[in-house]
Amino acid sequence: MSVLKFDKDLLGNLEYSLRREMLSTDRSGGYMSTTIVCCNTRKYHGLMVCPVEGLEQDRNYVLLSSLDETVIQHDQSFNLAIHRYPGIYEPRGHKYITDFNYTPTPTITYRVGGVLLRKEMLWIHSRTQLLIRYTLLEARSQTWLRLRPFLAFRDSHSVGKANIFANGHTYPVPSGVKCRLYEQFPWLVMQMSGQAEFVPAPDWYYDFEYPEEAERGYPFREDLLTTGFFETELKKGESIVFSCAFEEVDPAAIPEMFEAEIAKRSNKIDFLSCLRHSARQFVIRRGDRAEVVAGYPWFGRWGRDTFIALPGITLTQGRVEDCLDVVDTLTRQMKDGLFPNMGTAYNSVDAPLWFFWTLQQLEKHIGPQEIWNRYGTHMKEILEAYMRGIGENVKVLDNCLVWASHPTHAMTWMDAVVDGRPVTGRDGCQVEINALWYNAVCYTLRLAGEFGDQGFTGKWEEIPQRIKESFLATFWYPEEGYLADYVNGDYRNTFIRPNQVIACALEYIMPDEQQALSVIRTIRQHLLTPKGLRTLSPRNPLYQGRYGGDQPTRDRQYHQGTVWPWLLEHYAAANFKLYGKAFLHEAEDLLKGFEEDISSYGIGSLPEIYDGDPPHAQRGVPSQAWSVGAVLRINEMVEEFRAKE
Repeated sequence: MSVLKFDKDLLGNLEYSLRREMLSTDRSGGYMSTTIVCCNTRKYHGLMVCPVEGLEQDRNYVLLSSLDETVIQHDQSFNLAIHRYPGIYEPRGHKYITDFNYTPTPTITYRVGGVLLRKEMLWIHSRTQLLIRYTLLEARSQTWLRLRPFLAFRDSHSVGKANIFANGHTYPVPSGVKCRLYEQFPWLVMQMSGQAEFVPAPDWYYDFEYPEEAERGYPFREDLLTTGFFETELKKGESIVFSCAFEEVDPAAIPEMFEAEIAKRSNKIDFLSCLRHSARQFVIRRGDRAEVVAGYPWFGRWGRDTFIALPGITLTQGRVEDCLDVVDTLTRQMKDGLFPNMGTAYNSVDAPLWFFWTLQQLEKHIGPQEIWNRYGTHMKEILEAYMRGIGENVKVLDNCLVWASHPTHAMTWMDAVVDGRPVTGRDGCQVEINALWYNAVCYTLRLAGEFGDQGFTGKWEEIPQRIKESFLATFWYPEEGYLADYVNGDYRNTFIRPNQVIACALEYIMPDEQQALSVIRTIRQHLLTPKGLRTLSPRNPLYQGRYGGDQPTRDRQYHQGTVWPWLLEHYAAANFKLYGKAFLHEAEDLLKGFEEDISSYGIGSLPEIYDGDPPHAQRGVPSQAWSVGAVLRINEMVEEFRAKE
């Protein structure tokens, strides 16, 4: 029995069902996503959302927003769809749903009187194509099925409005039609696997509402164009498949396409199988690039997130080639010691340092010789770039600590900006940046020494000790027993934040055992929740316990108490370093704390963030790479320590 199976009593409650979103991706950046009752609640929702060649790179476009199904018997029509309009839901087809099952592919069963209809939605992995198979399981009299597509043809970050430029005409293709609302887009080809008539009837439908966008302070009403509808008769036991793609296909081959594709699907039957499936969805390939989508449905590639998430979403499943291909893509784009963070912005001081941490995890799979052969030059280039300084924003001080500052960008992972100013700028020497810097230098020295690079070792061998002495003198706060968050000149920020946990979790750390124990006690007392670490102690007057509102409001809350699951991986790693097997039971409890979440927001996955205050509601994107990767890494640690028992 699947853990992601929902029955009629749950699905009929819109307060429940509209908060649960499904996702399926095609491994090249496109996806299908909507709620489990197929009511779009976000501008990012749609049955075909994908990149479009010739339009802006690294953007997705909503082409097919939704597909309304209507069952017709005895001249009576029963619309199975559900849409939100101002003040109402209409039609209310969710009342016909008897169950929803996520595995092996999202499947909904509807009962309308004596009719039992199954809908299986399949987003193809290897190409941009949507297949939906309808099977008439039961029927007592003649039954017709009508399918009406609603088209958007717009950037996924926007909403569309009725206009005179949209082309509502359709053009015949075998067993279907093709259309494109605007010339810059490719043709969208909609076909049926069996006999079906398409009735042209172009018309605008107005004011579809997306309540999640309203809650987030964005435009939330959209007009969608329908160009007509398909109609076909279905007999009991028969199936027909709807196909939507950029290219025409042979209608007779569509059922075989469906069967061949669904046979490849993994069974998502428990917590870990769901997370492993989710992890694979983040790695996408476009041409010669392999990249990590930071989160679905609205994030793209982020360099920092990529390195933090990559070991968890690839190596925990033995997907070494995926890991290598992603790392190789980023190293080809390295410039002056930095990696691109969001898009082509080289504004992350920590992404290059997380690169070394990723290599340390990768070394366990391919060995130190291969790491040095493939990446040794890049490792040395990064360290040399930091040492000589990168522009005016990154430099190594005389005390060997890394200093980073920017007037309009936040250069660490706490990167929210409001009105052109970072919310948590943390200008100066940041605790996790310098912990990662020390780890990177020590790791490179080990490999350089092992493989005879005397030029590098001779130049750098004294640097780690100087970093360590400066780090402890600068960051250790003996009166309270934890590490300062950042230091800039004579100013030392001693807010209790989770960044200090990274200084206790890496392979090479600078705090001694007693200091690390004290840091962990502080984190456990102030920041630890069942869902991750808070970004600020609740005792701090700047603490924000709930995440919500418009974008400026949310950005002010983003790192001021909001809980982030990715930090929990490093909390677990630090505890295992300190306590060994004695931490095993607590780590197992941490994993259990996420099990219910895969069925209550982004189903089969884990979200970006949680509220700082109980009950720690899920927030942000419903499916986040480093959240999933972190929990899989904790599970890997647990399995390793169980094996030692």
